[in-house]
Formats: sequence, C-alpha cells, structure tokens
Amino acid sequence: MNYRVFLISFLSIIFISIFINSSFLQENTFEDSNKTKKSNYNVFSIKLPESVEFSGEKILLNDNDLKERLDRELLVNVYWQSNMFLMIKRSNKYFPIIEKILKEEGIPDDFKYLAVIESGLQNVRSPKGAKGIWQIMYSTARELGLEVNSNVDERYNLELSTRAACKYLKKAKEKLGSWTLAAASYNRGINGIKKKLANQKVDNYYDLLLGSETKRYIFRVLAMKMILSNPLNYGYNYNEKDLYKFEKVREFEVDTAISNLAIFSKKMGINYKILKIHNPWLIQNHLNNRSRKLYYVKIPDSNSF
Repeated sequence: MNYRVFLISFLSIIFISIFINSSFLQENTFEDSNKTKKSNYNVFSIKLPESVEFSGEKILLNDNDLKERLDRELLVNVYWQSNMFLMIKRSNKYFPIIEKILKEEGIPDDFKYLAVIESGLQNVRSPKGAKGIWQIMYSTARELGLEVNSNVDERYNLELSTRAACKYLKKAKEKLGSWTLAAASYNRGINGIKKKLANQKVDNYYDLLLGSETKRYIFRVLAMKMILSNPLNYGYNYNEKDLYKFEKVREFEVDTAISNLAIFSKKMGINYKILKIHNPWLIQNHLNNRSRKLYYVKIPDSNSF
C-alpha cells in the first residue's frame, strides 16, 4: 500500500515537472517570436530641419516649444499612413485647381495646405456648421459673396469657395501684417488674433501663447507642406496611376429654374449621381433660380449635350 502511494506521488511529480517545463518552453518560444517580430518592424524618429518656411516667411526652430510642436504634427501625420495616403491621392486631384486660383488671386501657393488641414480635401460639414473644402461658416460665406440657401450652397463649389477664401486671406494679411498671422486667423478669426497680439505685446504667431487648436494650426499646415511636397522622403511609395484625378468636364450655362435635376441629368446623358458629384453645390433635387442667375453646371466631357 505504501509502495502504491509512493509510486503515485512519484508519477505526479514527474507529470507536474513536465507540464512546468513545457509551459516554460512555450513562454520562451513566444517571447523569442515577439523579439523577431519587433526587430522586423521599426518606427523611426523624424529628423527636424533647423528652419521651415511658410509663404516666404522663414521660421527658425530655435526653441524647444517650436520644435516639439512641429515634431508632434509630423509624427501624427507621417505615422497615420492611411489618412496620409488619402491626402497624397486627393491632392493630385484638387491642387491643380486650387493652385491656379491662388496664383490668380495673389495668394501664396502654401495656402493650399490650409485646405488640407481644414477638410482633408473633402466637401464636409463641421459640427459648428462650417462647410466645404475651405470650411466656411454661413455668415462668413454671405459676407464673402457666396450664395447659401436651402437650394444652393456655393461653399461646396470648389472654384467659388477658393476665391472666397482668398478674399478673406487678403483682408487678414492687410490687417495683421503677415501671411502666417493671416493663416492663423483662418482658425481664430482676425479680431481674435489681433486681441492676442495686443494683450501679449508680441507681433508674430510663434511668440503667442494660444489655445490648443490655434497653437497647432500653423504647424499642421507646415507638416502637410513638408510631407505632401516630398512624400518619398517619408516613406510613401506609389505610382502616378494610383493618384486621384478629375474627369474632364464641360460647363453648361443655366439661367432658368430646373424643376427636377434627375430628369435634367437624363437629358444631359448622365444620371443624378454623376450630376451631384460634379456639382455638389446643388443641394436639392431642383434649382429654383427665381432671379434668373447664370449658373455653370459641369457635365463630364465624354457626354454629349
């Protein structure tokens, strides 16, 4: 009887020992596997330049605050790869139109990156009611000459909203004295920036103590400029065919009401979806046009009128 008890105890000890050793080996194998995986996936710090430039205005990154603010925006955007790739692809589609208008209006080319951080180059609506690629509020849109009503919203018209944004930026530059401050005012307002400058007795954006959003604003623009102007430097590889492009369009003049845009689309040889893609400023299924205003409706060039 004692022998049987001894044998059972001995076998139990062996079993427990084997189980512990097996678990130890499995744990070590898992750790080794993780070490291998970690060595194959690397995240690198981004080297910062000694200075950056926005709209011809040079900024020396000569203190820790400025370096950390730029570093933050570069890290956030470079390593948010899916979003950054969308910005690269969309910029190929929208930048040629925006660049042309900025040049015609006398606005520095760098302001195209402001549109990127405002909307991601999409016709979106913010929680506060700003709309379009340039994120213009209702009251500001009316002041800048855009038509906004239940039928038409020209904040969704890329060409018209870009010209409206240029109008605002020229006014801001005149009142604030620099393009950097004009850009910051697009977020904080002209009067808001003027008050901050007066209260803090400084004359430039980089010496201001600002709230979180406006504090990040210009550095977000700078980060987008650095990445989008040279994506390969930051590890983004693609072919020309991967980028988004606008279809060629023809403009059709309309100075009367359109009772049904779906029927109108059929007459133009397209469908309602295609009409709205090219004319997002038409926000209902009809165009009232009681004033007989002249509108330009875009139709893909492949379609005959």
